[in-house]
This record gives sequence, structure tokens and C-alpha cells, in this order.
Amino acid sequence: MAKAKTLPTGARRPGPAKTSRRASLLSKAEIETFFARFEARDPEPKGELESVNPFTLLVAVVLSAQATDAGVNKATRALFALADTPEKMVALGEDRIRDFIKTIGLFRNKAKNVYALSQLLIERHGSEVPRSREALEALPGVGRKTANVVLNIAFGDPTIAVDTHIFRVSNRTGLAPGKDVVVVEAGLEKVVPKPYRLHAHHWLILHGRYVCKARKPDCAVCIVRDICRWEGKVVG
Repeated sequence: MAKAKTLPTGARRPGPAKTSRRASLLSKAEIETFFARFEARDPEPKGELESVNPFTLLVAVVLSAQATDAGVNKATRALFALADTPEKMVALGEDRIRDFIKTIGLFRNKAKNVYALSQLLIERHGSEVPRSREALEALPGVGRKTANVVLNIAFGDPTIAVDTHIFRVSNRTGLAPGKDVVVVEAGLEKVVPKPYRLHAHHWLILHGRYVCKARKPDCAVCIVRDICRWEGKVVG
């Protein structure tokens, strides 16, 4: 029988590999304070994409990929005035859709997706926007982020769609660090207190868009700067 190896004095035998990690660098009390401050300042945050119903919201979010909300709104005001249902969008046709959104990046492919998803909504969902993530992600141009936005805004589900702003804020502050959007989303779902889950998506996006900006974050006006773990923050 082989003799067990002798360990150095004070050393411990390695245990099983750890498969979990802390979802946040902040304590539960700090996370509670983090969101309580956002709620106190803006109790009912709203998305900045303009829409009149779940269908136009879905289209707007599809068009917003690699584009600004302001740019999408400018293009869709005239589009939605003519086509605010799947039937009207299909009747408009791909070419005319493309003309309306030609100021938006990747407009050719997006026009194709908007036309195709409108057809599928008519054929498979009775012209209604489906309420399941799986069904939404089966539509052309719709990924997990788009599905989460629609579920949150249109149907009031407490989903969090991790875009570039939420990804940055989550990592920079230490709220829910992660190497990719999937990890960050899972972290946020784990640590955001339930009372704040519905609006967390908007609070984090707006904070990243207007305060915790990519190039030059405005730490001086940040309402969570004392909680933030970012080593590069500058106040004053």
C-alpha cells in the first residue's frame, strides 16, 4: 500500500474545486442601498425607445441594435404612424420599411428582419407578440437581450437585458462582475432584491448612459459613488 505523502507543517490537503463565486463585490446591505437610492430619485423609470404597443416596441428594440435610441425614434415615428400592427407592416413591404429606417445602421438587414418577424407573428401567434422568451427568440432579429427588453417593458416581467451600459456598470461598480453578458445577467438576477427587480434594468441603463459613461464617468454626481468599488473613480 502506497504511503500517503507528508504535507508541510500547517498545510491543508486541497478540498474539492470550488465551482461557485460571489455574484457581487457588494454586501447585501450595500446592494439594498444601491437600488433604494435609484428608486428614491426615479420611482418609475421608463425606456427611451418610443412605441405605442408591444408590436412597435418589439420592432423598435430590434432596430436599436448598434444604434442610438434617439436615432431609432427619429426613424420610427413616421414608420409607426403607418404601420403599428404586423398586418400593416407586411402590407408596407420590405422596400418601404427600408426607406423609413435607412438612417439607422444595418438598415437593410433590419428591414428584412422586421418584415419577416411581422409575417411570423401573423402566421404563428395570431398577430400578437408572444410572452415567452423562447417564442420571442425564434423571431428574426430577436436575441436574448431584445426578448428581455420586450418581456420587461411590454409585459412587466422582472427581466434584465444586459446591454453595453449595464455590462459596464455591473463590472465597474462591482455590483455583478462578469466576463460576458450571460454571466452578468445571472449575477444580477441573483443579487438584485426582488422589490427592485422590475425597474433594475432601466435604472442601470440610464445610469450607464448618463453618469457612469464609458470614456469619462461623471463620478461627482453619481449617487452610489461611496458604494462603488471602481478604483478609477474620481470625485471633484
